[in-house]
Amino acid sequence: MTTHEPQAEVLRYTAFSGDPGGGNPAGVVLDAGALDDDEMLAIAAGLGYSESAFLTAPPEDLDGGEGRAYTIRYFSPKAEVSFCGHATVAASVALAERTGPGKLVFATRAGTVPVEVAEDGGTLRATLTSVEPHIDEVAGADVEEALAALGWPEADLDPAFPPRIAYAGARHLVLAAATRARLADLAYDFARLEALMHRLDLTTVQLVWRESATVFHVRDPFPVGGVVEDPATGAAAAAFGAYARELGLVSGDCVLTLHQGEDLGRPGELTVTLRAGDPRVRVSGTGVRIS
Repeated sequence: MTTHEPQAEVLRYTAFSGDPGGGNPAGVVLDAGALDDDEMLAIAAGLGYSESAFLTAPPEDLDGGEGRAYTIRYFSPKAEVSFCGHATVAASVALAERTGPGKLVFATRAGTVPVEVAEDGGTLRATLTSVEPHIDEVAGADVEEALAALGWPEADLDPAFPPRIAYAGARHLVLAAATRARLADLAYDFARLEALMHRLDLTTVQLVWRESATVFHVRDPFPVGGVVEDPATGAAAAAFGAYARELGLVSGDCVLTLHQGEDLGRPGELTVTLRAGDPRVRVSGTGVRIS
């Protein structure tokens, strides 16, 4: 008896870096129409990246033009997730290499996500526009449990950044470290944090440290995806942009720079753009093929 193995070309790209050794790797399948859910999950698990993107035909009501609109789904090694920024950037760069820069539009489980890819000196840069975000309060007991799982004393938090759950396609608990040293020292209880995240329906915990008014360093534990840490997290960057605006940390038109992956040896840079009068958040970064 033989087992049929679906044939699908799996591409490997990194997002939020122009260096294959930086940023966040993602698997990209540009034609996943023949794959079922179990097969997509198996591909994602085999790659071992935090997420992989699978593209299929768009819904009939998604208007983006021929070859510019798709349904996109995201799988971690453990489960499907509603939205993933870095895999969206990776897939957009992969498409732009084949069909040219320009506008794309994706139907995700979280809603419609437009992307624009531009070329500058041979480098492709993708900018996604999030779904409309929102910020939720988080119970003090849940913050205490998160800190206990992280091994962070409450005194190590920056009081200017109160804990919140931020959403821009996926839910992230935002916790701010008072020092760069605190952010760098990350050795957490995987099972304990995973259990809390499942209970709160979190995708990652967005750990941040403010270098300046518009420059931040961030890290994202991702145990619910079967990954200790996500090297560069576009969905969390979008959520953090919404958080910063909601808490009055920025105002009007603003551009934030987020550095991520340095502590993992995979440095990346995420640009978060906020526009006055538009609740959505734009996240942009470069991308490049790994293999």
